[in-house]
Amino acid sequence: MPMVVIITRDVEQRYRGFLGSTMLELAPGIYAQPRMSAGVRTRIWNVLMDWYGQLGKGSIVMTWVDSASNGGLGLSTLGEPPKDIVAKDAMLLVRRDISKAKNRA
Repeated sequence: MPMVVIITRDVEQRYRGFLGSTMLELAPGIYAQPRMSAGVRTRIWNVLMDWYGQLGKGSIVMTWVDSASNGGLGLSTLGEPPKDIVAKDAMLLVRRDISKAKNRA
């Protein structure tokens, strides 16, 4: 049972109550559970996806140890900001569109 971390940003209070009942809130919007089974993790993520489908606000990231994944890290995301997570040489990397970054400057 690996450690699971969920990070929320700009979401409704219902997420905080739900996640706080199943995980330790380390800081505002950051939740951790040192031993969570894959079944429990999947059920929690399904609730979050359902709510996000209804409310569509903010962003949620969940990560956990997964030896079968690249870099040994399982990763699920909902919402903004969009990032491309790509596998390269058994690692996970974030790819960003630099043309958008240049337009902001």
